[in-house]
Amino acid sequence: MRLPAQLSEGRAEPFGALARDDGVNFAVFSDHATRIELCVFDASGAREIKRYALHGPSDGIFHGFLEGVGPGLIYGLRAHGAYQPENGHRFNPHKLLLDPWAREIVGRFAWRAEHHGYELGHPDGTRSLDSRDNALHALKARVAAPPQPAPGWHNAPRHAARDLVIYEMHVKGFGMALPGLPDALRGTYAGLAHPASVSHFKSLGVTTLELLPIQYHLGEPGLADKGLVNYWGYNTLGFFCPDPRFAACDRSDPSAVADEFRGMVATLHDNGLEVVLDVVYNHTPEGSENGSTLSMRGLDNASWYRLAQDDRSRSENWTGCGNTLNVAHPRVTQFVLDSLRYWVHEMGVDGFRFDLAPVLGRTHQHFNVHAPFFTALAQDPILARAHLIAEPWDAGPEGYQVGRFPSRWLDWNDKFRDTVRRYWLGRSVSRGEFARRFTASNDLFHHGRRGPLASVNFIAAHDGFTLADFTAYDRKHNQANGEGNRDGRDGEIAAVVPVAQRARVRRALLATLLLAQGTPMLNAGDEFGNTQDGNNNAYCQDNPTGWLDWAHADAAQIEFVARVLALRREEPALRHERWFAHVPAPPGERSVVWLAPSGHDMQVHDWHDGSQHAFACRIDASPRNHVGGGAGCRHLLIAFNPEMVPTSFTLPAGHWEVALDTSGEPLAVPPAKAFVVPAHSLVVLRGNDC
Repeated sequence: MRLPAQLSEGRAEPFGALARDDGVNFAVFSDHATRIELCVFDASGAREIKRYALHGPSDGIFHGFLEGVGPGLIYGLRAHGAYQPENGHRFNPHKLLLDPWAREIVGRFAWRAEHHGYELGHPDGTRSLDSRDNALHALKARVAAPPQPAPGWHNAPRHAARDLVIYEMHVKGFGMALPGLPDALRGTYAGLAHPASVSHFKSLGVTTLELLPIQYHLGEPGLADKGLVNYWGYNTLGFFCPDPRFAACDRSDPSAVADEFRGMVATLHDNGLEVVLDVVYNHTPEGSENGSTLSMRGLDNASWYRLAQDDRSRSENWTGCGNTLNVAHPRVTQFVLDSLRYWVHEMGVDGFRFDLAPVLGRTHQHFNVHAPFFTALAQDPILARAHLIAEPWDAGPEGYQVGRFPSRWLDWNDKFRDTVRRYWLGRSVSRGEFARRFTASNDLFHHGRRGPLASVNFIAAHDGFTLADFTAYDRKHNQANGEGNRDGRDGEIAAVVPVAQRARVRRALLATLLLAQGTPMLNAGDEFGNTQDGNNNAYCQDNPTGWLDWAHADAAQIEFVARVLALRREEPALRHERWFAHVPAPPGERSVVWLAPSGHDMQVHDWHDGSQHAFACRIDASPRNHVGGGAGCRHLLIAFNPEMVPTSFTLPAGHWEVALDTSGEPLAVPPAKAFVVPAHSLVVLRGNDC
């Protein structure tokens, strides 16, 4: 490779490396560096062959243009500046740094002492600059081809919010044991687009696949010491790169991996399926102040990360992972937006679920729904099409923010999960609390411009027990994680349901989830009874514990879930996008009435009667909603009976027929209208007369 002697000034935008005009432009942000060097490596990435001092800084940006090179060039960065941990500065030019905007990453990473920016083990507790060079072992960036829009990204399905049914899944875990999938495609992006996978998604009736993190991530040193890996992937380092571990192609070729990912998204789109990414813009693998110097810490620790106000040598740990990205900084906001746009425009994805999302809205300390990040995101034309889903809690001050995100966002609603579990497993929750959660938690979401669909309802997710496990265990069994069973959520709501009742209780739980107002999210494998043997924190179980066990799939339960979702599609009242109105509903709206088993409207004393748990809701449509007009209108009656014995319900006047029954018993509506709902069951009746 023949390199020019000098680096010309180039442009201060865009960030990262952009191949153009028979060369490559580089732009790197740092508010506090005195000099940043571009380090060019040979094709193997093992030998540094040239260094150039970037020009600048211009408004905090170092930049330069390297002529005569193009895609495939391997490079890293070195940043010069003060090593003053007490002021938040940790510059160390002996450490090769990965460009945060890298679109291709090469090399194999292992945790080594050379990656630390300071020397370890000083008896007086002080730490001086570590002068060992880590370049041989550091990950490096490779210049990508000029960006192109994802194939057919304008033709993505773009399901209406009222129609969304989210399926949360792990790319590898879903496909490792899926019948009909070729061995070479198991656990890969290509495998996710294979007809065997697509057939399951479509027959089930889900619309939107929410993938656990697929951005390039690292494990943690402690896991490596125990021979385990970060299976879930919540430890992102390459925010523009699909992780090669999930590729069926040559994993050493980042461009091939990206092409495979794009092809997966295009195929899923062709089959009417959306792709949402679980993304981690709240922390990085560089860890706490005791962690390594891999990228952002070395470029400008005081700008990229939040530091403790009373001691800037310490990282603010509002994530539980050692550090917290400072998204309040304008350049970090720009970084996150650049990354999101890349995944939408160039990779074709349809939205994002943001891990520990309150971090994105923190200014000085507290969460602010009008934070700069939210304002910038709201006006971005590329991201206007993207679904935005919040995990609305973090470990910082006032970290629980369910219901407080901007109007366009959807929030995970853990109150729905906990209430529904309590109702069906132990009847330890009031009917009023259950009714509120079933109708989209208006106490949390009915304000501003937020509607009922903002509540993402779930009964299980990747983090916690599976449906099969929270109905079969009353405590966690995480010994395989190597932490003495101390990890994972203690006291997670679970109960040992008698074996004879488990299938019925699970169907009632699934029906409650999929028929409730709001946006349902199904945990992959819950449709067929997947178990993790009681492990409620399988983050490091890249093995059959964390993979879906298709060999023992309950086909009847899969068929049941498909039937419930078909009913949801058939009945607009079950996916109404506005809050239920009072009776009678205005034209074009729907109302809900809550009924005691005796048939009368629930009164104050009924709501507070802790000895009774069975009740029903009647969802009415106004005459204008009735197909064909006229005086008639469509009703749904949903009867809930979590009791251990059958309960008799007096039905409202009109003609009723059974649309769904979770008991598995043959049910019919008797002429006398005294309708018996079996124990541990949910029944949906349809009525066509007012």
